Amino acid sequence: MSRSRKSPSWITRFSAVVKYELLWNIRKKKFFGMIVLAFALATLSLVLPVILSNIVDQPLSQNPDYVISTGTGIGGLGFFLFAIVTVMNSISGEFESGTIVPLLTKPVSRTTIFIGKMFAAFLTLFTTYVILIGYLAIGGTIVYGVQNNLHLLPISLMGNILSTFVWIAIVLAIGSISKSSMIAALVTFGIWMGLTIASPIISMFSDQTWILHYVIGSGATGYVEGLGSPSPLIPGMPTSTGTDSIATNLINYILYPSANVTFFKIGIHGPGLPPGLVELYTEALSLVVLRSILVATAYILVFSLISWYAFRRAQILQ
Repeated sequence: MSRSRKSPSWITRFSAVVKYELLWNIRKKKFFGMIVLAFALATLSLVLPVILSNIVDQPLSQNPDYVISTGTGIGGLGFFLFAIVTVMNSISGEFESGTIVPLLTKPVSRTTIFIGKMFAAFLTLFTTYVILIGYLAIGGTIVYGVQNNLHLLPISLMGNILSTFVWIAIVLAIGSISKSSMIAALVTFGIWMGLTIASPIISMFSDQTWILHYVIGSGATGYVEGLGSPSPLIPGMPTSTGTDSIATNLINYILYPSANVTFFKIGIHGPGLPPGLVELYTEALSLVVLRSILVATAYILVFSLISWYAFRRAQILQ
C-alpha cells in the first residue's frame, strides 16, 4: 500500500526561494565589489581626517556625534548602487539566463517567488548594513572618541534600508517589465542622475520647492533651526527632505523633537542688492520625517505591485 506524498508547506517553499536568492546574490561578483567599495570609502572617511591632522600638525577634534550622524556612510549614491547590485538580475536575470523555466516548474507560485526575492533582498541589505554600521561605530570611536546616542543606530539602520528599498522597487519594476538587466540598470541610473542634477537647481532657484518633497532621492534642501551651522553664511544645519534622508531626519527628530526646518531660495532682496537667501517657508521637522516615510512607502508599494503584476503576467518562451 503506497502512502500519498504530502506537499511541502508554504513556509518550506518560501524558505527555499529565499535560500535560492541569497545564494544567487552571494555568487555575484559585482555585489562583493560594491561591498569592498563601501568599506573602502568608509575607511577613507575615517583615515583621511587623521592623515590631514598630522600633515597640518593639529590634533583631531573629538566628535561624539560622528557615528550617529554618519549611519552607513554611503549616502544616496550608495543606496542607489546597492539597489542595483542586489536586485538588478533578480527577475530580469532569470529570463535572460533561462533559469526562470526550471524555477517555475517547482511547486511554488509566482507570488511566493516574488515575495521570497524581496525578502532575500531585505536580508542581504540588513546583513551588509549592520556590518557596515558596526565597522563605522568601532572606527568612529577610535578616531573621534566616545560616541553618543549609539542606542539609536537600529533606527538609523532601518531608515537606510527603507531608503534603499525605494530604489530596489524601481529596479525590480523596470526589470520585470523589460526582462533586461541592462535596461533596468540604465533606466534607474537615468532617473537617479536626472533627480540628482535637477533637485538642487529646483531647491535653490525655484519657488516650487515643495514639489521635491514628493519625489525620490535627495529632495529639497532645508536648514534645521537651532542645531548649529557649518558656516556663518548658512542659516542652520543643512538637511534634505527626500527619501534618501529618512535615517538622518529620524535621528534629528528623536534628538530634537521640536525643531523646525526652513527652506530658502537664492533671490534678490531688492533693487541694487546682491543675490542672497530668500526665505520661502518653515515647517516642523516631524512633518518632514512623516512625509518622507509615507512617500517612500508609497513608492515601494506602487513599484512593487507593478513588478509583481508584470512578473505574474510574463510569458515564458522556451
